Amino acid sequence: MSTSTRKTGETGSLGLSSVLVASLPATLLTEAAPDRYTVEAIFTRRPDPDEVSAIIGEETRALLARSGRPEVTLAVSDRRLEISGTSLEQLRDGLAELLSVRLAEISAAVDSRRQEEAVRFQDAAEHEHERAAAVTALAESVTFGAPPAATRASTADVVAAGA
Repeated sequence: MSTSTRKTGETGSLGLSSVLVASLPATLLTEAAPDRYTVEAIFTRRPDPDEVSAIIGEETRALLARSGRPEVTLAVSDRRLEISGTSLEQLRDGLAELLSVRLAEISAAVDSRRQEEAVRFQDAAEHEHERAAAVTALAESVTFGAPPAATRASTADVVAAGA
């Protein structure tokens, strides 16, 4: 797995590390336990805005629906992924893996876009540097000195020569 440095200094592919147990319903594993509830999972690092948009975006919702989990919704709160309409059993039985793969895809896509943008920026900077050097060279080729008196032309001669 490749890692990249983010603007915030955090590195690595975005993932989930664990379930925030304190956020689970107090009635789990009792007769009063709900079938579905919100499970909060801790991100391995803070997701950036592009990643958050993709996590809660239409493509992720469509993926959940295609996987037979249309009732599952995702929200991001700081370093937590709030997975609503699910259960620990559903996460254990495949949803956690699906989410992990999706987060890795999102992270890779965001990194790829950033690398492409960095290359475009670098190319533009190099082009601008070359252009500025060419302008400087052209400006330096301009001379304002008059030729020696013996070969000195009149302004009428210069205009007639097309200069």
